Parts: sequence; C-alpha cells; structure tokens
Amino acid sequence: MSIAIIGGGITGLTLALNLHQRDIACRVYEAAPEIKELGVGITLLPHGMREFTALGLQETLLQAGIENKESRFFNRFGQLIYTEPRGKYAGYDLPEVGIHRGRLHGTLYAAAVERLGADCIQVNRKCVGFEQTGDTVHLSFIETSSGTAVEPVSAEIAIACDGVNSTLRKQIYPDDAVVFTGINTWRGTSVRKPIFDGRTYLRVGTIKTGKIVIYPIVDDYDGQGNQLINWTAELQREGAPQNDWNKPGKLEDFFHIYEDWRFDWLDVADMISSSDNIFEYPMVDKDPLDQWTFDRVTLAGDAAHPMYPRGSNGSAQAVIDARTLADHLKHEDNPLDALKAYEAERLEPTGNVVRTNRTSPPDAIIMRVEELVGDRPFDNLDDYVSQDELRDLSESYKKVAGFSKEALRAD
Repeated sequence: MSIAIIGGGITGLTLALNLHQRDIACRVYEAAPEIKELGVGITLLPHGMREFTALGLQETLLQAGIENKESRFFNRFGQLIYTEPRGKYAGYDLPEVGIHRGRLHGTLYAAAVERLGADCIQVNRKCVGFEQTGDTVHLSFIETSSGTAVEPVSAEIAIACDGVNSTLRKQIYPDDAVVFTGINTWRGTSVRKPIFDGRTYLRVGTIKTGKIVIYPIVDDYDGQGNQLINWTAELQREGAPQNDWNKPGKLEDFFHIYEDWRFDWLDVADMISSSDNIFEYPMVDKDPLDQWTFDRVTLAGDAAHPMYPRGSNGSAQAVIDARTLADHLKHEDNPLDALKAYEAERLEPTGNVVRTNRTSPPDAIIMRVEELVGDRPFDNLDDYVSQDELRDLSESYKKVAGFSKEALRAD
C-alpha cells in the first residue's frame, strides 16, 4: 500500500511515525522549503502525551519542555479564582508538558528522519490538487520556493494533514472558509524569572475585557535560571478586522488593554513589552464537517477539524487522529474501509470539541466569575460562586475533550 501524507507538521509527522510503527510505508510531502523550529508555545495534555509516549518520545519531550504542576485562574485584577493540579500532580499516569512548538516539531522531524529515512520526507512540495481514477490518487505539486510545477505523485491513499488552509479540503469543499467572530490574538515569548514555582499554567481575564494565557516553555533558558515564558493575549471586539497570520504583531494594537496589569505576582505589562518578537493571529475555526473521507482521500488534524486554540486541545486531537487512522489501516483488509472506520470514530468527538471550544472552554471559569461579580474586584468569591461549581466547569471540559482521568484509564 502506497500512502501519501500531505503536510509535514505535527499531524503529518505523527501519522508517519504511527504508520512506520505498524510496518506501513508512507511518504510525507511538506510545503515549507526547509524544516525550521518556528512558533511559540504549545501545551501537551495527558491524552496528547499518551500518543507521543506510545511512539517512544515522552522523555525527549520532557527534557525539551517543562512539566506543568498546576493551573491557576485569575480575574483581570490579579485576584486568584481557582487552582487545580495538572498532569501527574493531578493523579494522571502521564505528564502535562509546556514546550516550544518548534522543539516539538523538531523532535518529531528528527524521529521521522531516523526511523523512516530522509528520502521519505520531501520538503518544498506544495500540493495544489488531486484527482482519483480507479485505485489511484494522482497528486499535483509545485516547488514552493519557485512556484514551478514538479513531477506529480500517485498513491493508493492520500491523507491531507496540511492544516487549517488545506488545499485538499478546499478542493473537496470549494466554499470552505474560516469562521471569525471578532476575536484576535497576539503571541510572544519573554525571558523572565520563574513565575510562582516555574511550573504553573496561568489564565488571566476574559476575551471581553482582555485575556492572557501565560506558561513557561523552556527552563534555564539563558543559563542564569530564567525561563522562556510563552504568552497569548486574546481580545474580542465587535467589527474588528481579522488579524493576519503572516504579519508581525504591533504592540500598539493591544498593549493599552494590559498596560495597567501589574500584579504583586507578575508585571504583565513588562512581560509583554520586553518580548523580542510578537506575532498576530486571528482566533478562527471552521464549522464541523459531515464527511472527511472521499474514496481514497481523507482529512486529519486541522485539515479535518480546525478549532479555537483554547484548552490546548488542537494538537492532542490531531495526534489522536494519527494513531486512530494508522490503527485502522493496519487492521482493515481494505484501505477504503479503514478510512471510513477512522472517520466514523473521530468525526463526532472532534466536532464536539470544536463546538465546546467556542462556548465553554476552560476559561469559562473566569467568564462565570465575571458574569456573577461584574467587571470589578471581589471581596469574597465564595459569596458569588463555590469552588465546587468552578471545579465542575473544569471537569466538564476534560470529559468533552477526552482527557478526564476516567476516560484515559478506560482506554
């Protein structure tokens, strides 16, 4: 069986590693002219770490990142709302890890080159379309750096792992478009002393009045005990134009929201203003699809179910896709049946996460407090809401996303 994986990001490389582990050959075609360690932070939740652990990568990723110990939720006045342990500290069998996205991608790429061989991963190959005849998928490519058409590729199966702007998805669904509701984000990294114990994931504020997510991704970054801290600012404004993925962020576009956020536990304004680089992104997703698989072509990861980057769940759902698809290709006699079985198993759970990330993400805890208290400091939070109610909100998200302790142990 010949399998072409379109896209050499987290989804595509994880799929290639899963297929190789099951003695199924494949080739990966990546649009980028070269693999670079780009981006900012990402959090690997226990159900994501389960997939990487099965590929023998847990220790490498732990060494490259930081194991989270707890998560804390604050209002925009710096008042603590809720705290919970995370990963192994919460009783999971697997850790939760904050890591630089480039380090994660680099780890997957190095493992794929070592196990599959460098010739199985081609860069500078952008897929621009496909057609199916009989038992073959014919894929057209251009050289990304020059735009020149290159030799097409034929395969028995093609899997689109080419992200939110997937070319293959666009060919199947010509009217496909992202959903933007006025939420824009700005992301960056800053070198600072550890916040609290240096193992804490922080959410502060809401998208209505200003929200920021903060967590460490590299320990002892400068040899002087400082960490590389990842932050993501989110803001919803009616009628706001959509941020551009390809443009650097401008401090003046959002800093006014955070310039007074100077708490006794962190000077947020200084953290943002001292960042070397700022990137802007729109907060977008796409409506869940009714079908991913069309004969010998299927979608995976963000090509199948792009979701709001809330709850650190996009990468976890993508790597679960990869393992599920590889399992079905291993155990089904007919690859077309394998693609259909994969779709049947993953379509509804990922659609539920997309919808939940829109309405009830983990920061619903802070949203609930703001709703009850108003946009002002509180004297005694227990007068408005109990810790048990906030805990229920947190546990409800974990169940939908598939990483409650009970769900992972049942698997």
